[in-house]
Amino acid sequence: MLSGRKIRAAGFAPGGFFFAAVLLLAGCSHSLGQQMSQLRATDLPPTAEIQQTPFFPQERYQCGPAALATVLTNSGADADSEQLVPQVYLPAREGSLQAELLAATRRHDRLPYVINPVMKDLLREISDDRPVLVLQNLGLSWYPKWHYAVVVGYDLNSQRMVLRSGTMRRKTMPMSLFDHTWRRSNRWAMVVTNPTEVPITATEANFLMTILPFEQARKWSTANTAYRAAAKRWPESLGAAMGTGNTYYQMGKKADAEQAYRVALTIDSNHAPAHNNLAQVLLERHRLIEAQEHARQAVAIGGPLRESYQQTLNEIEQQLKRR
Repeated sequence: MLSGRKIRAAGFAPGGFFFAAVLLLAGCSHSLGQQMSQLRATDLPPTAEIQQTPFFPQERYQCGPAALATVLTNSGADADSEQLVPQVYLPAREGSLQAELLAATRRHDRLPYVINPVMKDLLREISDDRPVLVLQNLGLSWYPKWHYAVVVGYDLNSQRMVLRSGTMRRKTMPMSLFDHTWRRSNRWAMVVTNPTEVPITATEANFLMTILPFEQARKWSTANTAYRAAAKRWPESLGAAMGTGNTYYQMGKKADAEQAYRVALTIDSNHAPAHNNLAQVLLERHRLIEAQEHARQAVAIGGPLRESYQQTLNEIEQQLKRR
């Protein structure tokens, strides 16, 4: 039997992180006036507020744990701000970095999805009943006062935002002032979802990248649930199909993994990793003739992992000789 190292991922390159960074910086060039013109042309409801959003008043310097507890609890996770303090609060900085918030979210088996840095996407999430954690600079550009808050509502007619912020359960502020303070953080914002859910503004590539850390942490069940949610949202997603198969395989569910790889091949019949992974599963399920066929196809298609595909084929043929 071959080890799990033979199961290959769908082929996402590290360059995806560069793309996301470029997208983040590009979002800063749009003024609120430009964005408001776009908002009026959308089908967004003119007003929305998620009144049931939990509230955790912050202690001194601890807006990060309070804001994170708000969105985690809203997603159904069992969390409170005091428990989160040692996970995300950095005493030397008297605050929290985004990386700590993302990591703490994953520790609660929730997906932290960083949204596109434009007002439209923030409001779309709110209108879909999902509060948005944002980073603001409440000070000056040359003397920043960084602050995390949770946006829970908006009113396009009065152009005001509603937030859970600091010690205020319902803080309202002009949309222009909010955007001014948000823009200084490159409009950084994230939503937190249960692995069964996909944010309404999510893109396929960015959502799949959000799942990868769960695979790296070997949280196969959480990753599998998220990949299946992605496959439901984007039925033609090769990455979602492969991720579903790979995580099923790691969970020991080989029949389910086989089915997922077959779905991947209906999306792209020339995807060598799918042929190889299917061959591996079929080998372990003692269906050698069919396994040999798919292994040969993987080798014929080739690519940077051709040597690995050849190893899979060699083992299958050795098993056939022993019959």
